[in-house]
Amino acid sequence: MKTKFLKNILLVSITFGMLVSPCLALELDLSVDEEIRKNYNPSKLEQQNLPPLPKTTGSQSKTVTTQPRPAQTTTSTPPKTVPTTSEPVIKRVNKNLPGSTLTKDDFTAIKIKKGTKFRVKSNAIVSDYLHEGSKVSFTSLTPVYQKYITIPAGAILKASVKDVHPPQMTGNGGLVVLVLESVTFNGKTYSAHGKVIKANHKKIFVNNIKGKRQYWKGVANQIDKGENFYKKTRKTSSKLANNPVGVIISPIPTIIGIAAYGVNLVLSPVISIGYKGGRISIPAGSEFEFKVQENIYLSL
Repeated sequence: MKTKFLKNILLVSITFGMLVSPCLALELDLSVDEEIRKNYNPSKLEQQNLPPLPKTTGSQSKTVTTQPRPAQTTTSTPPKTVPTTSEPVIKRVNKNLPGSTLTKDDFTAIKIKKGTKFRVKSNAIVSDYLHEGSKVSFTSLTPVYQKYITIPAGAILKASVKDVHPPQMTGNGGLVVLVLESVTFNGKTYSAHGKVIKANHKKIFVNNIKGKRQYWKGVANQIDKGENFYKKTRKTSSKLANNPVGVIISPIPTIIGIAAYGVNLVLSPVISIGYKGGRISIPAGSEFEFKVQENIYLSL
């Protein structure tokens, strides 16, 4: 019975505490607020530190101003022209041909390539009696076939004598240097440049038509002279030996012959320097061959 009474008292105490605790908390909160108001002036703080809010009416609406974009300036560039492949434009260049009656157009003229050969016959004697600058004409013997054109047989080729001299000392022969200058056919003359590679069926090197060199022939002639003299002295010694009186002096001619032959053998290279070579004289109608060294342009 006593225990039941204690339980009831405890239950009542708990219920009372639950009812009274909110009131105590409210009173504590109001006391704290009152303390703050005593120490600080809230209205003064609002006036000094806080900026005033802007006044807006309900009719005002927020407008967003958008700046217009600057107009884009487009530079119109002309379209690139694509070259057509139908007809290429070629600049025509005319050049005068030295020594020719025509003009050459590098793009329309027919080209005779360098290295082309002409077989010709001489219309006059070619010799070392000619003078530098003399002209010599030739007639082609066979046609020359090229693309788009044929140079017929009978074309006239003219050459100029660039160098010439007669036979010289030390056994050197004469010299003739011919340079091709023009080709004429069908009544038209074209400039050309070429050299002689054959003369009278003989190969010519470095465009030099040379006379026969006589130096070593001169050396041989000198040796032959010494040998012939020695043979004569031997015969003389033999005749003296057949005579009783001449037996004593018979060796003398032979000794002289041997000495002369030896001296002549040693000095023959020096003595042969005074010898001259052979002359050049190629008759008219002889066959020559020219080789073109630069392209020939034919304007038809």
